[in-house]
Amino acid sequence: MCNHHDLGPLGAAVNDAAIRRQIRILKDMGCNAIRTSHNMPAPELVRACDEMGMMLMVESFDEWKAAKMANGYHKIFDEWADKDLTNLIRHYRNNPSVVMWCIGNEVPDQWNGSRGPKLSRMLQDICHREDPTRPVTQGMDAPDAVVNNNMAAVMDVAGFNYRPHKYPENYKKLPQQIILGSETASTVSSRGVYKFPVVRQAMKKYDDHQSSSYDVEHCGWSNLPEDDWIWHEDNAWGIGEFVWTGFDYLGEPTPYYTDWPSHSSLFGIIDLAGLPKDRYYLYRSHWNKGEETLHILPHWTWPGREGEVTPIFVYTNYPSAEVFINGKSQGKRTKDLTVTAENSADSASIADFKRQKRYRLMWMDTKYEPGTVKVVAYNEKGEAVAEKEIHTAGKPDHIELVADRNEIKADGKDLSFVTVRVVDKDGNLCPDAQHLIKYAVKGAGTYRAGANGDPTSLELFHVPQMKVFNGMMTAVVQSTGKPGEITLTATGKGLKSGRLVLISK
Repeated sequence: MCNHHDLGPLGAAVNDAAIRRQIRILKDMGCNAIRTSHNMPAPELVRACDEMGMMLMVESFDEWKAAKMANGYHKIFDEWADKDLTNLIRHYRNNPSVVMWCIGNEVPDQWNGSRGPKLSRMLQDICHREDPTRPVTQGMDAPDAVVNNNMAAVMDVAGFNYRPHKYPENYKKLPQQIILGSETASTVSSRGVYKFPVVRQAMKKYDDHQSSSYDVEHCGWSNLPEDDWIWHEDNAWGIGEFVWTGFDYLGEPTPYYTDWPSHSSLFGIIDLAGLPKDRYYLYRSHWNKGEETLHILPHWTWPGREGEVTPIFVYTNYPSAEVFINGKSQGKRTKDLTVTAENSADSASIADFKRQKRYRLMWMDTKYEPGTVKVVAYNEKGEAVAEKEIHTAGKPDHIELVADRNEIKADGKDLSFVTVRVVDKDGNLCPDAQHLIKYAVKGAGTYRAGANGDPTSLELFHVPQMKVFNGMMTAVVQSTGKPGEITLTATGKGLKSGRLVLISK
């Protein structure tokens, strides 16, 4: 997983509790490695990965001698590259979580055949000099250029950013016999937002500046998750991928770029508040097959869409499932394992989601009617082994508060991340709720920050009030140096308040 160094509403300053929360969320999804894109990591991150069992690909530079930005690293590359890279490797070469060094990301030098390969060799030689035990890679996004000018051939591991359809050709031309997806996917979505009709689109813009959580939209240069999986799963030379990105981050709101008020990314599998998007469960179903995943999308509260086609997707580690709407079967679907990269690459197959049919279960013609959607999952023997229901939500009734940790350290630094949900009287999430929630903290703690995952929200993170986005947000409570109880109260107009007691010790 590619991750920037920031921690959402907490900003770029390191916080151990926030780092470890991110790692826990990623591990539950099945992620086993983080790429520190595009910067040298904080010691706290490396230590946490050592302790928690998360591998690291440690990255150094986003720029070499050729400029990306006028005031970029190219201005000091000749003087500092050797020193900085040496210091990085000496600092972390005894950390067991570090499995690979990454010397660059999409550097413009890759188009300079007389310079790029030589700089690659020079930086890789520094890595080998300081640590002969680990392989070296870099993320290259110009596959034709770097394969033909030998820049890719220089590397211990050839790392390619995007364009997985180029992998077979790259493999044939390169000597290493392995291909790394050093940066992949860049699928875009907004948590709880669904667009109709459900069609695959690149660089699609909407008036609300969001992207569809049906997970069928991506950038002009990128693709959907299955477009990467199918190459790595079916070819021994595909050694894995680092997806862009694990968490949303401030800046780079592609495809909206400078369209105000868009100001945070939509790439994340997990939003800026640390709340999983639907895509999280798609990756979990593929990467964490030892644990049960059974996830239904979209939500089932669509006033005004009665009788209209509203496709249902199920993300699961099981091979088959059957969907019921108000008790009526919509048919059984089974993952199509006959699909290959080669027989699903034509334009008709792409439009028909042929590749997705190997990994997702999709009911494209279901029509919305209020009530209950039930999914029953079947194992390889055809036995019903799991089921799940979602319900049309009623009127917003109360605020639900659930902490990731109910007990934290009284060190003035530890944090509890509280998931805030607006639900109906039966506890169903109200997926269109946008209530303003106000917070009060009493006792041995303070309100540190909040985030709702809306990439267009201009609300201040540190102020103890914020609107929920599609029914949810995260409130962050910090301990003081004094042990005791911390009481968080959340209130909203027309809602029964929520109250949560944490222990600081």
